[in-house]
Parts: sequence; structure tokens; C-alpha cells
Amino acid sequence: MSISKNNTHAPTIGILEWFRPGEYDEVKTAISDFKKLGITHLRTGISWADWYVEGTEEWYDWLFTELDKHVEILPCFLYTPPSIGEMAKTSAPPKDLKSYADFIDVMINKYGQYFEWVELWNEPNNKVEYDFTLDYSWEKFSKMITMAAYWAKQKGKKTLLGGMSPIDPNWLQMMIEQGVLENIDAVGIHGFPHVFDQQWKGWEVNINAVKEILSRFGLEKEIWVSEVGFSTWQNDEVKQYEEFKKVLNSDADRVYWYSLKDLDASKATVGGFHLDEREYHFGLKKVDGTKKLLYKLLEREGIENIQQHNFISKQYKITSKEKYTLITGGAGFIGTNLASRLLGEGRKVMIYDSLFRDGVEQNLQWLQKKYGNKLIIQIADINEHLILQQCVNNASEVFHFCAQVAVTSSVTNPMHDFQVNLNGTFQLLEAIRKSEHQPPLLFTSTNKVYGNLQDVKMEENTTRYYPSDEKIKKYGINEKIPLDFHSPYGCSKGAADQYILDYSRTYGLKSAVFRMSCIYGPHQFGTEDQGWVAHFLISALEDQPISIYGNGKQVRDILFVDDLIDAFLLAHKNIDNLAGQAFNIGGGPENTVSLLEILDIIKEKAGKEMDISFDEWRTGDQFYYVSNTNKFKEATGWAPKYNVEQGVEALVKWLCETRNIDLPEQLKSSKAIAI
Repeated sequence: MSISKNNTHAPTIGILEWFRPGEYDEVKTAISDFKKLGITHLRTGISWADWYVEGTEEWYDWLFTELDKHVEILPCFLYTPPSIGEMAKTSAPPKDLKSYADFIDVMINKYGQYFEWVELWNEPNNKVEYDFTLDYSWEKFSKMITMAAYWAKQKGKKTLLGGMSPIDPNWLQMMIEQGVLENIDAVGIHGFPHVFDQQWKGWEVNINAVKEILSRFGLEKEIWVSEVGFSTWQNDEVKQYEEFKKVLNSDADRVYWYSLKDLDASKATVGGFHLDEREYHFGLKKVDGTKKLLYKLLEREGIENIQQHNFISKQYKITSKEKYTLITGGAGFIGTNLASRLLGEGRKVMIYDSLFRDGVEQNLQWLQKKYGNKLIIQIADINEHLILQQCVNNASEVFHFCAQVAVTSSVTNPMHDFQVNLNGTFQLLEAIRKSEHQPPLLFTSTNKVYGNLQDVKMEENTTRYYPSDEKIKKYGINEKIPLDFHSPYGCSKGAADQYILDYSRTYGLKSAVFRMSCIYGPHQFGTEDQGWVAHFLISALEDQPISIYGNGKQVRDILFVDDLIDAFLLAHKNIDNLAGQAFNIGGGPENTVSLLEILDIIKEKAGKEMDISFDEWRTGDQFYYVSNTNKFKEATGWAPKYNVEQGVEALVKWLCETRNIDLPEQLKSSKAIAI
């Protein structure tokens, strides 16, 4: 795929992905990803060493035919069979230099219909890929490649000289002087800016240096960046995105980005097992399939629009001397509403967000468009502790909303849940503790810290559960209920909750915890896992089926987001008195609904019939949870302003406006506030 850019030359863009023999499912998944990303070119390794292993020929028979249906293949032929090498390793030159050309001949005869180009070796000036200590001055390598290139040309194929890593014009001159480029059509270069190439000078400098050598010898060859990538081993997904943009603007004829997926931690690299952790994090996706920022942008906007995301901003050095409110996870639903309130009052806000959740970049774009320079954007992972420390150092107060928010996701990927919810919170607490002024902190915890509340005896009627205890039925669940973490999500949020409170006791931080019930409102991109009121509404408005976990009689108190923002601001105003305490926050007993009841309300407000099905109960799900908010009310005077019907109407109006859906007739004359 080619892209438009500022200069007149646009490189063809491809992906580099290595497949091990037998990885059939991995190939099928990769093909699916190529379609989503608009990728039509693939560079992949074809191992000479593996060719003689039983089953490999059948593997390559399948691999070439399968890939050929979807992408243009660039096969990179490399790795000496140890049995015929000068030493028993894949990086050694073969004893018989002609044997490599013979292998190329076999490959072209057997699979040549599937490719136009052949790549001859990989990173020959990298000792791990080609052990040049067995071949000083690369004389053996030169003879081997010269014979292979000649034979490939005789077979009608174009040839790429395996990419240099590092980019070394002196090595290229040596190859020219030894006659290697006589039958070479393109010269490959590799670059890993600020990962392996620490003293990186930029693509323009490096490509011009290669051009100068070619020009000096009167050679006209294409220049391919046959491997380029950025490792996110330090959680820096923004830098990966930025380096991708930069190589797209290079004066190369073709670019292959490395790679589609991170390397499985259970496997070894060519250099050895975890000898260099950077090797394991070059993917656009993590091993578990989690999409990194660059993947999501490519999938949603396409390569041709990748330069246009001006809302993505990262500051490695915070230079602003003006204080700001720091909101971690600020591009999310709650963070966006809080930021809008503060920015509308003329205050400066920094949003710190990794853009992990789908759709939140729309919130960020909306805030940037509406408030301009009042908004500071910091796209970073919560575990990038050095950047986080800088952001905290200049914050007047901190609202910590950054979280993995789904119970189901925590069950399928508990490591990610732990890293974000608990380790990320710990990093933030340490940053606040180490800062000079220790800004006050408000943390959004969850009602899941109370477990499934099985000890609370329940009764039921046709539409809902309710507690037998009249006091709980009247006032809801208070903060004295014992903590009982269910699910990895409950554990991570609950442990973070306790860290927040303990840092207040131990270090004197002005921190408080909101154990929140169900919040809903504008800027919420509802899913089954989180934001279920919005999810039900979106499904109803778009005529999508709805699946209920359990029987639908489970009861929650729901709170409109504007009322929550009021509570945040009151908590901050009264932080000296609230520090070290946890508060249950939700709609309270006056704003309770069961899932069945909210569906009836949605049916009325949206004017839609709904396709509803029922599934198994989820781990740790509560039959009944209603917040007793008396403790916070007594401390601050807060009370919700929106009832359930007003809140749902306001959310319907916002969803219809932002999704270009006709407003239901019954709401057109409604006086409910539109947000």
C-alpha cells in the first residue's frame, strides 16, 4: 500500500512477520490482521536450516499458497543448516558457498510463482545473523550472495540485498568493491530508532549516506527499509506511533514494519532466551492479542490518514510552569466530563491517558476542539513512572480514573488488570509522595470491593431482588460492610483502594476514595463489560440484540455523570476533612433500577422493541448493590439532581445527536435537559 505524504515519493508499506513451521493458526490470524490494517505486502523468513527438517516442506507448501491469496510475499532466505556450516550454527557461512545458490534455485523452482523478489540473507553485518568473525572482510559472504543473485536473475527474479543493521555505508562500499551488487536490484537497510540504534541520526541522513555510496560507483538501485520498528518494552506506544510516521516520510522505495505481534515470552530469539527484553515487544499487538495504539489507529483510520492524528501528544519533558489539574484516564467517559467542567470554568487541565479503550480518542478530539490550549494532552502509560512523576510535580490536584474497567477482561487477562489497576496506582502514589507539594488525590474505586454480598439475605419479586434487611433496603450498602474481593478486577481495584487509604495514614497524603456504583451519561461508549446503561441504549437505538448476564433482576443504583462531577468538586473542596476515608457514591435508594426495569424505561424513551437474551451469571456479580451515600452527604451536603428518567432522556438525546440517529418522537417535546 502506498501513501500520500509531503514529498513526491511515497514508499510501499508492508509488514514483517516471522512464522515458525507449524504455526498455522498464527498465519490465519495474521492474514485477518492484514485485512483490517489494509496491508498488502509481507516480508517473511524462509529458513534454509529448517528446510531439511521433516514436515517443513509441507509447511512451506501450505504457507506460500495461503499467503499468496492475500499479500505480495517477499521471502527472505537465510540461516545455514548447522550440519553444512563451517561451525554448527545457523549464522555460519556454509562450507560449500555454492550450496546457498543451489537452495535459492530449489526455492524458485518450487515456489517462484508466489513471489517476484528474493531477499538474500538478513542483516549480514550483524554477528547474530551472520558470524563475520568466521569471514573477515565478508569475502565468503560476497561470493555466496554473488552466486545466488546471479542465479536468481537467471530465473527471472529481482533481488534484494539483505538489510544492513546497523546502516553502514562502509560495509556497502565493501560489497560494491567485491562485485556483489552486479545482480542486485535493491539494497536493504534496517533501522530501530532509539531502541538498538541509540545514536540515531534520522532517515534522511542514513538514506542519503547510502545514496552517496551508490552514486559514487555509478549505481542506480532501489533502497528498501526492509526492517524498521520500535519496541514498547517500556510501555511507550506513542513513540512507536511516532516512529512509524517518520519512516513513512522517508525517501525509501519500500518499507516493512516490524512486526505484527509481540514475541511470545516462552520462546527464544536468535540471540538467546530473554537476553535482551527489547526483542519481545516490537509488535503492533501484544501476545494476548491486545491492540497497541498504532494498531488501533491503522485499523480505524488507515495508513493514508495516519499523519492526521494531531490529538496524540506526548511530552517527555514537562516545561509548563502553570499549575493544572491532572486527570489520569482523562480521555475516558468520566474524565472527559470532569475535564469539560473544569476547562469550562477557565481552569487548566492535563489529561494523562494511554488511549487503550476503544473510542476514547473521540472524547479527546472533542475536548481539544472545544477548549484548545487550555487542555494539555499527555498520551502515556500509567506505568511510565518517570513521565508520570514529571506530570505529578506540577499538578495542583490529581483525579485518578485510569483503570482496566471490566470484570470479564480481568478474568481473561489478569496480568494487564494488575499492571493497570494496582501497579499503576502504586506508581501514582509514589509519584505524589515524592513530589514537593504532594497534591491531593481522589481515586475512583468500585462497589466490587464488597464482593458478591452473598451474606446479605435477598428476596425477589417479578422484576427485582431486594434485601430482607429493612435498614439496607431503606438506605443501601454503607462503608462498614466487610471488604470481600471477587474476581481479579475486584482484587486489583480493592488493593489499590486500600493503598490509597494507607498512604494517607502512613505518609499524610490528602487522598480519598469513591467506591462507585453505576455511572452513566454523555461521552460513554458503553459495552457489555462496563457502561451498561449506555450499552443498552446504544443497542436499542441501533436495533442490536442485548444479552443479560443472570436473570435481569439484579439491582443497581445509577448516577448521572453530572451529579458525580458535583461530588468530585465537593470532595476536593473538603479534602482536608475527607482525607483517608472511603465513600460509597451512587444514585442511592431513590435511583435504583433492576436490569429488567431499566430495559422497560429504555424501551419507552427510545421507542424501540428489543431483542433480549439471557446468559450465565458472571463471576462475582451482585444480586443487589445500592450505595448508602449518607456519609458523603453529611460531610459535604451533596445530593443527586437527576432522577433515572431525566438521566436516561439526556443520554438518549446525546447519543442520537452524536450518532446521527433521529430523536424518538416522544422525546422531541420533552423538557429534560439535553447535554
